[in-house]
Amino acid sequence: MSEDPLRGPYNLNVIENCFGCVTKEEGLFCQLPHSALTELNNSRQSAFYPRGALLFVEGQPTRGLFVICSGQAKLYINSADGQSLTLRIVEPGEVLCLSSLVADEAYPATAETLSPSQIGFIPRLAFMQLMRAHPDVSLRVAKHLSMEISKAWQQTRMLALSPDTHAKLTQFLFNYAEKHGQVTEEGLRITLHMTHEEIARNIGSSRESVSRIMSEWKQRGVVRVSGGTLTISNPKEFREAMAPARSR
Repeated sequence: MSEDPLRGPYNLNVIENCFGCVTKEEGLFCQLPHSALTELNNSRQSAFYPRGALLFVEGQPTRGLFVICSGQAKLYINSADGQSLTLRIVEPGEVLCLSSLVADEAYPATAETLSPSQIGFIPRLAFMQLMRAHPDVSLRVAKHLSMEISKAWQQTRMLALSPDTHAKLTQFLFNYAEKHGQVTEEGLRITLHMTHEEIARNIGSSRESVSRIMSEWKQRGVVRVSGGTLTISNPKEFREAMAPARSR
């Protein structure tokens, strides 16, 4: 009989060390040699945060590497007039601002938890020593930096080339569904615990535009919303219909 997982604050399953991590295999620290993971665990600190906690702020010196053990966080930037743009959502197994740590530059964005989360932290000096001692870690870092660049290009493409807010919102929902969606008899079900304001910040739009489009879709019956769940009745037809949406 298996033991129940250890529960921590906010009823989160506690990930006591990197050997017990059950996230996807493309995470930065996945598939590392035992010796490297042992050193990583020795330097890793862990803490639990509620939704809305700031992990670091844009412009602060990079003091270490943050790892999402469980939960979610967002990276965002603010303009001088207070406008906010979400750069990306960080999932379990992913790290925050690896490029600034390697380059020894200030954090280029602000990180905030989107849900109760367990966050690992590795001081910069300890991580740099780990890279020097283990070539496998350096290779994983190079691969992860390439993944960050790819995600940045995808975000730029959506913001710059999507013809209107309809197209941006559609693309955002389907990108989000790749990780949080489920195909059911009723359609594509997406767990989306985000406000219209948070969605708008992800696509470079306004809350009013997102709310108006969501309302239109619900009135037409192409989507159904219940709590934090959104269901698209016919995903293929929905995506094709939204592609040539008029400019907003």
